[in-house]
Amino acid sequence: MPPRLGQWYVLPFFCSFLITKRKVPCVFHCIYYIFICGRFDADDEDCPVEKSHAGNTQFCLRTHDIKGCTMTKVIAINGSARKDGNTAILIRHMLEELENEGIETKLVQLAGKTIRGCTACMKCFENRDRRCVFDDDVVNEYIEKMAAADGIILGSPVYFTDVTAEMKALVDRAGVVSLANDGLFKRKVGSAVVAQRRLGAIHSLDTLLHFLLIADMIVPGWPVIGVGRDIGDVDKDDEGIARAKNVGRNMAWLLKAVIR
Repeated sequence: MPPRLGQWYVLPFFCSFLITKRKVPCVFHCIYYIFICGRFDADDEDCPVEKSHAGNTQFCLRTHDIKGCTMTKVIAINGSARKDGNTAILIRHMLEELENEGIETKLVQLAGKTIRGCTACMKCFENRDRRCVFDDDVVNEYIEKMAAADGIILGSPVYFTDVTAEMKALVDRAGVVSLANDGLFKRKVGSAVVAQRRLGAIHSLDTLLHFLLIADMIVPGWPVIGVGRDIGDVDKDDEGIARAKNVGRNMAWLLKAVIR
């Protein structure tokens, strides 16, 4: 197997040492750097990178820092029928902590979108094209976003002691497509968020965690539960907000560990 670019990069220093007997870059080194490794002030997207365990090019071979290249990405999906409600508030506290660690985040919300449930047609096992055969809603768009991310956060309010119908339809179909394609989401970092008024948080978390674990994702500890009914009530749940922030920090730590 040929050396990686990061290993080839050592060559100019070695040649420089032989020529000058000093650890000072020679002309050859400068030419090599400019034409092979890019400009001295190369943009982040020009950095040489190697693939992460999740399958994305995230780790910079030049700066040895995930912030120096294509950024680590986390997608959060809010399954609430209320846009920007309590579930979204909890998710945003998590995303804020991730962003503080230089991780790119994206929040998508299922509110107002129609998502059909899985029909168990098993066409995804026949086609193996990383898509659900039904292409008349947003599920394939979200499967693509989830597959491209390094981390996934799933959030839902509690509806009759479980997740929303939209979230359940998404995880059912995305889960089967993942299994049919050798595990689209395996070794990604995942977590779950639930907003409840009184009952059903544990059962709802079970639904989301079952998806994450069946998909062979890595979950950093216990996920998030927030308490509130009217929009904004969850901000009064100091323990729930603190938990959301802590899970966000745990995800950031684990993402860095997995990618390196």
